[in-house]
Amino acid sequence: MKASGHIAAGMLLALTVVSAVGLAQRQPARAPNQTATETSAEATRRIVAAAQALVATLDEAGRAKVQFPLEGPQKARWSNLPSPIFQREGLRIADLTPTQRDAVRTLLTTALSRQGYEKVEAIMQGDEVLRQAQSANGPGGAQPGGRGRGGPGGAGGGVSFGKDQYYVAFVGTPSVTQPWMLQFGGHHLAINLTLGGSQASMTPSLPAAQPATYTIEGRTVRPLGAENDKAFALINALDSAQRSQAILSYRVADLVLGPGQDGRTIQPEGIRASALTAPQQAMLLDLAREWAGIMPDAYAATRMGEIKANLPETYFAWSGPTTNGSAAYFRIQGPTVVIEYAPQGGVDHIHTIYRDPTNDYGARFASK
Repeated sequence: MKASGHIAAGMLLALTVVSAVGLAQRQPARAPNQTATETSAEATRRIVAAAQALVATLDEAGRAKVQFPLEGPQKARWSNLPSPIFQREGLRIADLTPTQRDAVRTLLTTALSRQGYEKVEAIMQGDEVLRQAQSANGPGGAQPGGRGRGGPGGAGGGVSFGKDQYYVAFVGTPSVTQPWMLQFGGHHLAINLTLGGSQASMTPSLPAAQPATYTIEGRTVRPLGAENDKAFALINALDSAQRSQAILSYRVADLVLGPGQDGRTIQPEGIRASALTAPQQAMLLDLAREWAGIMPDAYAATRMGEIKANLPETYFAWSGPTTNGSAAYFRIQGPTVVIEYAPQGGVDHIHTIYRDPTNDYGARFASK
């Protein structure tokens, strides 16, 4: 489903006046017992304990809302679109008590790295900016988030923005041995963390941002700023011959493998990483870690090792201007990774996607 991503001009003033409250306000902290040398099995045990602690705060109706079968349709129920254009299922933050919200926050700070939680928090704060702007400009003042395919779901009603319009769900029962998935998402966010003992996959996931830059309490926030800046630094580190290989001869304006595109494959394009210098390869890996590093370090280290091992067969492609501050698309594509970054008509509305064609939804360890 398509929807306009532009914000009315009069709304822009509201981007500098918003208060972060509730779940999206609090500062992230390293979860209890998490250490720099934590094993992946230990990380899984902590996440399962946090998930079970959330379940313990729920009544029977709440438990029924949060829990879904592992092989059911909920697994692929995610999108960049706001509710109810895309109809999400699970526990909605707006419907939770303060104790339950605290339990969700603990779960997120446990299931994500510090960097990952900060990114999620900033995306949610951005959606609160949209809610404040919508309120200031009246009905229809804010437009839903972007072009692209919505995936499974439905349409209807006015769109709902804000930090309370995010959902948590468990696909499969939280377990330290059996596979299951933690889903957390809403407008411009879909985190799909599949766990199976010491193994983990956070693909497919969709971190996005609208607005891509906003001011809150005197601070400038750019939820995907590092992704943008590192990519422009890389394209500008290439010499003219390398750049001619990396830059595509046609325009790419949106995600190719976004929501609703599970199982689709595309041919690699751009410059092969084997044609990059060692410092350029390090820049490419550092860029990829912005997505892989959303997971706790115990999982991310294994993931980055896998991406690095396949670096000779990994490609970097670019579409658009090469001056930072411009709207440009880029893609990282290798045997086990696809990352896309796609501005939606301008620099203040960004979609990204993170996939592993060999392990989306934990296919290597979670499939029956």
